Amino acid sequence: MKKYLTFFEIKFKAGFQYRIAALAGVATQFFWGFMYLLLYKAFYEANSGSLPMDFEQLSSYIWLMQGLIMLVFVWFWDFDLFNLIESGNIAYELTRPLDLYTMWFFKILSARLSKAIMRFVPIVIVASFLPEPYNLGLPPDMLHFVLFVFSLALGVCVLITFSLIIYASSFYTISAYGMRMYVAIIADFLAGGVLPLAFWPDTFRHVAELLPFSSIMNVPFMIYIGEIELMRLPYYIGLQLFWFITLLIIGRYMFSRCISKVTVQGG
Repeated sequence: MKKYLTFFEIKFKAGFQYRIAALAGVATQFFWGFMYLLLYKAFYEANSGSLPMDFEQLSSYIWLMQGLIMLVFVWFWDFDLFNLIESGNIAYELTRPLDLYTMWFFKILSARLSKAIMRFVPIVIVASFLPEPYNLGLPPDMLHFVLFVFSLALGVCVLITFSLIIYASSFYTISAYGMRMYVAIIADFLAGGVLPLAFWPDTFRHVAELLPFSSIMNVPFMIYIGEIELMRLPYYIGLQLFWFITLLIIGRYMFSRCISKVTVQGG
């Protein structure tokens, strides 16, 4: 485990080297956050009837999404890993006396975590002091906050195990560009990254909530804003655990198959 934590530390520190890019990302997230808020505000004013969540809850959802974008959106790929596969330099990775799946899991986790921290802190601080109802509110109580952190950790694990399946799939393609683009679009949409699942028609929402993508973003955010009843929390967290274990098994199987059959040209 110490070897994998070393890779985590190296990748984590490397992520903090791009501070200017992080500042630009923060500005971008604020722009999109305010744009979403103004768009939804117009929608709420035009529809005075019953809506699935209060505007204050929606504001918190949007700021959480913007602050944690590097942890909950699929489209943030580690292109170095794709390049290793496509160039054949994966052979160097296979010579290490380490489990490739576990090593890449820690690499992806550290890269996402380091970039998320640099964006999350300034966004949360500023969003918390915005005037109501445009600010990032607090969860209903400490229990919801603790469950939110736990659920978010599970969601990140689901996201990484899903991503590793896509990395494994790229062993069978000449270029993974098209696959990762379409996968990211579909996954982020089904996770509630474009429109919160609470606004979906009931039939489609129930189906989407059963998919692994809902476990990445929708479940932890809904816990934070108090939209999931405490009696229903074991079901949703259990679903997160189910998808994490399922995707972990599938990904490990695919990696074992890929590694046993990989052929590097010229070697």
